[in-house]
Amino acid sequence: MARIPASVVAAGGLVGGYAVARWTRKRPLGGVALAAAGTLAAREWNRAAGAKTAAALTGLYVAGFAGAHPLARKVGAWPAVGAVAGAVGLASVIATRQR
Repeated sequence: MARIPASVVAAGGLVGGYAVARWTRKRPLGGVALAAAGTLAAREWNRAAGAKTAAALTGLYVAGFAGAHPLARKVGAWPAVGAVAGAVGLASVIATRQR
């Protein structure tokens, strides 16, 4: 079975969490999707790059979620979510790439 890269899981969790919350109008349900994807990504980050990198990327994931809220007031909800998802995904790729 092919693995889905943690960068895709993390970015998808940010986008998917927002989409679930928006379309179901149940913010806690979006939070469940966000947390589930974050947990899966953190496990993979830990496996691929160690605990310190996993902790840093998990912190960035949470900061991206929190930062999307004020950013959305300036650029709109979807652009804000897309921007933070892209940033977290890119950071994940860079931090976990094999040298």
